[in-house]
Amino acid sequence: MATKRKSYAKLQCTVCKAVNYSAHKSKMVKKKEGEGKLALKKFCKRCRKHTPHKETKK
Repeated sequence: MATKRKSYAKLQCTVCKAVNYSAHKSKMVKKKEGEGKLALKKFCKRCRKHTPHKETKK
């Protein structure tokens, strides 16, 4: 029985451009937003504050 691979996304800070996080991107999010990029507000270690992080290319 084959298992399905989970898709992961690297998250990059929009302020300082540092790649800080990797997040699981569920297939339901892909279907609802239509292959849009994942965007979350996360804490950036370099900026030392909460900033928007967007998905980058792999």
